[in-house]
Amino acid sequence: MHYISDMDLLASVGTAVRAQREKRGWSRRELAEASGVSERFLAQLETGDGNISLRRFADVAHALGTTMSALLEPAEAPAAKKPIALLGVRGAGKSSVGAALAKKLGMRFVEVDQEIEQVAGLALADIFTLHGEAYYRRVEREVLTRLLADPHPMVLATGGSIVNDPTNFALLKARAHTVWLRATAEDHWNRVVAQGDQRPMAENPHAFEELKALLAARQKLYARADRTIDTSELTIKQVVGELA
Repeated sequence: MHYISDMDLLASVGTAVRAQREKRGWSRRELAEASGVSERFLAQLETGDGNISLRRFADVAHALGTTMSALLEPAEAPAAKKPIALLGVRGAGKSSVGAALAKKLGMRFVEVDQEIEQVAGLALADIFTLHGEAYYRRVEREVLTRLLADPHPMVLATGGSIVNDPTNFALLKARAHTVWLRATAEDHWNRVVAQGDQRPMAENPHAFEELKALLAARQKLYARADRTIDTSELTIKQVVGELA
């Protein structure tokens, strides 16, 4: 028997509720009025951030003209339609591999952090400096919810730290095919330097050791991806070939 985590289950249920609501052409306000569940909680439920009681869950299912068991079934999109989400820290190759893969498959390529910057109207560094991580995570969730609801397939390059947020990572795993582009710390470092960025070593003499510690800390989280590709000895073309 296959068991899924609580986060994955909540994200899957949220996807099913949202799909049924949109199928009926309802807004969240209309579903709230029909079910007696607040619009605010429905928003949390649809993003996998609301742990609903059985009584309220039954009310939502009844309002949607379906059953709890139907909403609990895996809300899987067809494999060919699911977005492909690339995971990894800076230097993993998410941008270069993602752009090449999207071109090969005829899909749209999206840098999630760029979308977050557009929504916030600020550069990424300024978002953290002025508003903090909680705000970044909230905008990240809004951006992911919008992108993952798009019926057109796409390739996503996600922020390296998305795996640190259980809710956002669960949302991504429930609605996309996740791929960890794994590499050694040396590979990550050399790729960043090859891109012309000499700042890491110049500004922080301990940067490389911190990078190794970061990779070690996130390894188990990245390993939860649907697929892992070791890119250490592969070219971009070879990685794309593996994925395509």
